[in-house]
Amino acid sequence: MKLARLLLLAALAAIPLLAAACGGDDDDDAGNGAATTPATATATEKPSGSITVYSGRGESLVKPLFEQFTRDTGIEVKVKYGDTAELAALIAEEGSKSPADVFFAQDAGALGALKATGAFAELPASITNLVPATYRAGDNSWVGVSGRARVIVYNPDLVTAGELPNSVKDLTAEAWKGKVGWAPTNASFQAFVTGLRQLEGEAGAKAWLEAMVKNGVKAYKDNKSIVSAVAAGEIQLGLVNHYYLYGFLKDQGDGFKARNHYTAAGDPGSLVNIAGAGILKSAPNADAARTFVQYLLGEAAQKYFSEQTFEYPLADGVPADSRLKPLAELKPPALDLSDLQDLQGTLSLLRSTGVLK
Repeated sequence: MKLARLLLLAALAAIPLLAAACGGDDDDDAGNGAATTPATATATEKPSGSITVYSGRGESLVKPLFEQFTRDTGIEVKVKYGDTAELAALIAEEGSKSPADVFFAQDAGALGALKATGAFAELPASITNLVPATYRAGDNSWVGVSGRARVIVYNPDLVTAGELPNSVKDLTAEAWKGKVGWAPTNASFQAFVTGLRQLEGEAGAKAWLEAMVKNGVKAYKDNKSIVSAVAAGEIQLGLVNHYYLYGFLKDQGDGFKARNHYTAAGDPGSLVNIAGAGILKSAPNADAARTFVQYLLGEAAQKYFSEQTFEYPLADGVPADSRLKPLAELKPPALDLSDLQDLQGTLSLLRSTGVLK
């Protein structure tokens, strides 16, 4: 085995040891350019049997979708649920003996890490062409199936539209001292910091984190807690994914005192991450696995992500919730999402700056 692969496997294997510093994104139960091929609900061929999916997406979130897939195709889905990073480490450890057919990850970083090990089979263009190039691997090793945008959630009773910052960099200003919340153990926040490191370099990311700590940023356990704190007036702004707000609006109505704000085009705070899937080279039932991944990009699944989880559907032909800023209008920073794989480096930076204890 090549040295580079050994080093990557070692890094992945260390991830479970840092579980206390990491948090999932789906445990909250929240509920560029056009694609070139219209989405279809299922593949043309209909393989039988069963597949094993290692899912970093929470059971309460995706189990109904897996059950619908089985009803529609007759293919049984056996699922191992867990933290995305830990499942990536497990797949790397299992190697060619892994029983998994599909890795369904909640973020692109874990997909990028496994891509680097050569664990994935190449997906056919009939699947990858369903989504814009921004949201799939350049070598077709994985494909995004739903998107989430980083936003600043704010309390409209406490912050006017004219006061809203155009960049997350503006949050270090005196005007926001003690008024901003983040969730350092959250996987999406850590992916954002990984992106920040790519865009600003280690020194730039470190300087921003230290300035935020100095400015009295408040730590919360997850995104939902941040949105609740904003609505209650405990803080005025929070760094979250876009879709958490809509679960609150669904439950509490439009009177809920929080709204989303998108930062400027290209800003690190406007990162769009994905949940996505890859098929392992060692997949015992590769044909059924391809049917599953294509199903995730079909109309039924894409509507599920749009209507039930308030995420962005990535395949053409299924609209997002009308309250969301259209995906085509989002201008995220220029990042290869596979490059969000260095969780170890991000955790080290978060510890060194005092963000994580």
